[in-house]
Amino acid sequence: MQLDIFLIPETASLREALQRIEANHHGVIFVAALNGAVTGVATDGDIRRHLLDGGSLDDAVALFANRDFVWEKPSTPRELLLKKLDHSVRVIPLLDEARCLVDLITRDHMPVQAEGAVYARARAPVRISFGGGGSDSTHYFSAREGGAVINTTISLYSHATLRVRDDSQVIISSLDIGESLKMENLRAALAQPSRFGLVQALLRAINPDFGFELFLHSDFPMSSGLGGSAVISASILGCFNQFRRDQWDLHELAEIAYQAERHYLGVAGGWQDQYATVFGGFNFMEFRMDQNIVHPLRIQPDTLLELEECLILCDTGMTHDSGNIHQDQRQQMAAAHVRDIVESNVRLSYGMRNDLLRGRLLQFGQALDKAWEFKRQFSDKISSSRLDQIYENAKSHGAIGGKLLGAGGGGFFLFYAHPYGKHQLITHLEASGLKIRPFRFEPRGLQAWTVRECRNHYESAIQ
Repeated sequence: MQLDIFLIPETASLREALQRIEANHHGVIFVAALNGAVTGVATDGDIRRHLLDGGSLDDAVALFANRDFVWEKPSTPRELLLKKLDHSVRVIPLLDEARCLVDLITRDHMPVQAEGAVYARARAPVRISFGGGGSDSTHYFSAREGGAVINTTISLYSHATLRVRDDSQVIISSLDIGESLKMENLRAALAQPSRFGLVQALLRAINPDFGFELFLHSDFPMSSGLGGSAVISASILGCFNQFRRDQWDLHELAEIAYQAERHYLGVAGGWQDQYATVFGGFNFMEFRMDQNIVHPLRIQPDTLLELEECLILCDTGMTHDSGNIHQDQRQQMAAAHVRDIVESNVRLSYGMRNDLLRGRLLQFGQALDKAWEFKRQFSDKISSSRLDQIYENAKSHGAIGGKLLGAGGGGFFLFYAHPYGKHQLITHLEASGLKIRPFRFEPRGLQAWTVRECRNHYESAIQ
């Protein structure tokens, strides 16, 4: 809107004021001091009354301008402006701190707020896998009829925050490893040797064309067997996806995460972690060369509640290198008897799926025990004397079944306990120096959203 036709100096005459009013077609003119500050308002009705009272067209408009007029700040909420227009106010001037006119609000002119800066947030849940592990590796299902796993996501997350910069700088900060990386551009960030190998592999895959600041932290320790690298990848991809017009779907997000970790970073492993964290909830997944299929499981609410109460997540405090274990497992898979064991594990996962769908939780807990017996035979790196001792002691103190999560070698044990034996098991585990991690099933997978910086006090946060 052309603002100068709504302004007139305090020394201008009524004749000039009428000419301006005629030009703006809104029946109003705003009187301004020499410094540009708006000091009053005059309407065509005000001028008529002044003339009827004996005034002259040569009189200064400042003589009768209304000093007590309705005005608002540029930050005034749209809702309030609309309500004031409902009260027969024809024109609302927006004045800055110096009371200079910056815009006008009328029933025909209500500017849409300009786009401001936003940042993206995302969180992705970890998964616990119940059965079928090993069959989600391409080297297995490419040579067999297919692989199948059953898993669910739980209430432990990886969190990411992404802010687009006005320059090309790349800044990455992680609480998990306690380090930061700051480079002039993406090319330099990709070339810099660092502990951010996974993040660099993701950036290589998505190749963002803008500078950014990326902040990462997780609710779980690294190398814990909860699919953490895939979870971190998903949260990062979720943030970048918020700035895409053509957003990746869930399958594409899982595939990019797999590409970055398996091909660019060169870490061996299967497919289930990426799909689990992106899709979320209880899923039965089938893996074949032509396509991977994620089947959500419709489990009765009472069954889910009871299963949640019967499971115990236990941190062994031992870390592991999942890539090395998967690589060794791949080599062992060349043996026919190992492939047969994995195939038995696949058949077991179908049975576990049916047990959950029919609410047969005791059979499900017993199947966990079988799943661990199968898994520990894949590679001699999966278990150890210490892990075997933890498991056997747990079974002698109330555990019906359980398994080590992830590739093996350390991380978290998941135990299934009878309702009346859960307290005994927890007491034993804690007395053995092991940490129990409470959790809930998480029905949602990757979640990502954008936030306006102006609504979250960004300016005050960086002072």
